[in-house]
Amino acid sequence: MIFTRLELPETGVHLYEYKHQRGDNISLHYHNNFQILYVLDGDGRITLDGECYEFSRDRTALIIPNSPHSIQADLKLTVLVLAFSAHLLEPNITEELLKVCQNRSQYFQLDLFRASEIKQLLRKMLFEQSNYDSLCKLSLPVYLLEALLMYIRLKTEKNFDSANDVRCLQMREYIDKHYFENITAESLSLKFGISHRYLNNIFKGKFNETPLQYLQKVRIDRSKELLIETDKEIAYICFEVGYETLSTFYRSFRNVVGMSPNKFRNTNQYFKKVKNVMA
Repeated sequence: MIFTRLELPETGVHLYEYKHQRGDNISLHYHNNFQILYVLDGDGRITLDGECYEFSRDRTALIIPNSPHSIQADLKLTVLVLAFSAHLLEPNITEELLKVCQNRSQYFQLDLFRASEIKQLLRKMLFEQSNYDSLCKLSLPVYLLEALLMYIRLKTEKNFDSANDVRCLQMREYIDKHYFENITAESLSLKFGISHRYLNNIFKGKFNETPLQYLQKVRIDRSKELLIETDKEIAYICFEVGYETLSTFYRSFRNVVGMSPNKFRNTNQYFKKVKNVMA
């Protein structure tokens, strides 16, 4: 087994692409720093601490320092390699990372949602690294920490009885974070790689409503907060929460709340004044 010292730049982070040719064999070795390996394309196998796993598109590994590992490329294999120093992290982050990994390197097979999130972070880091400036020392550790938090969550998430439960929770989380964007049934279907009908069926089976019904509820709840807490014009609120036309917003608000946005705001302002007077 070979020890390979990873020489890192002053940022403590180095991200690069490694292309393995068919039949390439990276023999068993270990490093002095952490690594994240992410497969962009191809097929192969990876051995981590004596365990062998399939290593193909959207498979990833978090490799801890001094952990023996090897890679065999069955076909051409393109891997993003993110190497970083433990000294770059706060001690509590390093401790938590090693704790959830149980002092072993970890292998993950990602779904479309998680794969998209992690790849986006890696793209940001690659951009920062290739356009190096005075802020790079600040930005790279921030993106690295966000990526590591994702890996920690992947490791600590509960095991659900059905993969569909995971999809549904991820869909709901996605809507919670992106409700103000132009979300449609088609865009959700593309995002999660399943048909529109199947997406509706599994989400409704889990939460007793369709994804778009849930989206409407999230948008209206947010608009109610803005109507109560701010003096923003209703047209501004309409677009801020994701509606493209006032008529659609008014119709949706009335269907959910039972009154118009104007009446809702005036009613709440009246009760607020009464409460202040009585206080």
